[in-house]
Amino acid sequence: MEFLTLLPPDEARALLMSHLSSGTADSESLDSFLALGRVTAEDILAPHPLPEFARTSVDGYAVRASDTFGASESLPAYLTLVGEIPMGAPADLTLESGQCALIHTGGMLPANADAVVMLEYTQTINREERKEREEIQKRNLSDFARFAVGSEIEIFRPVAVGENVINIGEDVRTGQVVISRGTSLREAEIGGLMALGITQVRVARKPRVGLISSGDEVVEPSQPSRPGQVRDVNAYTLSALVTRAGGEPLRYGIIRDDFSALQAMAQKALTECDVIIITAGSSASTRDMTADVIRTLGAPGVLVHGINTRPGKPTILGAANGKAVIGLPGNPVSALVNGYLFVVPVIEKLLGLTPRPRPTVMARLTVNLASQAGREDWWPVRLLPPSPVIGRGAGGEGYNAEPIFGKSNLIFTLASADGLLRIHPDATGLSAGEIVEVMLL
Repeated sequence: MEFLTLLPPDEARALLMSHLSSGTADSESLDSFLALGRVTAEDILAPHPLPEFARTSVDGYAVRASDTFGASESLPAYLTLVGEIPMGAPADLTLESGQCALIHTGGMLPANADAVVMLEYTQTINREERKEREEIQKRNLSDFARFAVGSEIEIFRPVAVGENVINIGEDVRTGQVVISRGTSLREAEIGGLMALGITQVRVARKPRVGLISSGDEVVEPSQPSRPGQVRDVNAYTLSALVTRAGGEPLRYGIIRDDFSALQAMAQKALTECDVIIITAGSSASTRDMTADVIRTLGAPGVLVHGINTRPGKPTILGAANGKAVIGLPGNPVSALVNGYLFVVPVIEKLLGLTPRPRPTVMARLTVNLASQAGREDWWPVRLLPPSPVIGRGAGGEGYNAEPIFGKSNLIFTLASADGLLRIHPDATGLSAGEIVEVMLL
C-alpha cells in the first residue's frame, strides 16, 4: 500500500499534531544561569519593581528640573553643589531649591531631585579652581575629585522632569509577567532573571527522542565500511537536530532488516521516549516494514504514508498512544530536511514552546529552478553577496540564493548549504532573478 495517498507537508504535519499529547506533563527546576535555550514551564512574575529605586542613566548632576528652566550657554543657571551621591549606597541628601548633587551613572537620586543634567552641559566655578587643578595634577586625581562642596555649577542646558532618570518600575512592575510560559530562554532573559534575583526557574523537561536506524547495509561510523555498506549518518545528524530543537536524543543502534527485531526495539523505545524516529534502508520493502511496525505499536498507527514533497516522499507519520512515531527515508539529505519539517515541530509542541516564525531571509535566485506542479520542493541553497551581474534587489535584498544541486544521499550538499528554499506546490518552478524566501538552517 505504498504511497496510495500523498499529503502536502502542511496538511500531513497538522494531522500528526492533532494526534499528539498537548505537551510534556512534567517540568524541572533549574539554576537560571544554566537555563539558556530551555523552555519555561510557567509564567515568571517580577517579585519587585525594576529598578527598585530612581537612578540616573548618565554622569552629571542631580537637580530639580525647575531650577534649570531657561538655562542656555549665554544665560546659564547657577546651582550650589551640596554633595556627591555614593555608588552602591542610599542617597542621604535632600535637594533644596537652587542646589544640585554630583551623581554617577546608576546612582540613586536624592530626595526632591527629579532630573539629571549631563556633565558635559555644566561647568564648575570656584575661586580656588587653579590651585585645586595643580593639586589634582600632583596627586593624579580624577576630574570628579576637584568638585568641592559649596562650588557653583553652571548649567548650560535645561532638563525636563525625568530626563536622564530611570524611575522605579520603569523596566518591570511588581507582579508583572516578565517571561511567559513557553518561552525559549535567551541571553537577555537570563540577564533579566538575575536582575530580579530569580536564581531558579521551572523549565519543561526535554522530550526524549528515540532514534532507531535500520538496514542491512548500515554500519556504525566507527567501523570500516566494506563494499555495499554505508556508515550510519542519520542517527547522528538527527541527534544533533533533536538537541538543537531542545530535545534529548537517545540512540538505539542499528537494527537489521528483520521485522521482529525492529518491532521489539521500537516497542522498547516507545516505553522510554516521547517520540520515536525510525530511519529506514533504501528499499521499498524496508519502508513498508517500518510502516507495518508502526501499526503494531498502538492506536491510531500510521497516519500518513508518503509526503508530496521532494526530498522525502517516503516519509511515514504515525502516532501510538499520543506519541509521535516518524519513519524517515534512509537517504541523509531526505532524512534531515524532513527532520526540519516534522521532527522539530513535534519537539516544540511537546516543550509547550510558543509558536514562532522560522528565521528566514529574502534573497535573489541566481538560476532557474524547475518543479513539478502539485509537489512541494525544498532546495538547499548557499547565500552569497550580490554580484555585479545579478545585483541587489529593489527591496534591498542583501543576498543571492545559489541552489546546490545534488542527490538525496549526498550529505555534503546539505552541509554546504546556508538554508532551504521552498517551491510552493502551485508553482512549476522559479525564475532566475526572483526574490525568494530562504529558511535558515
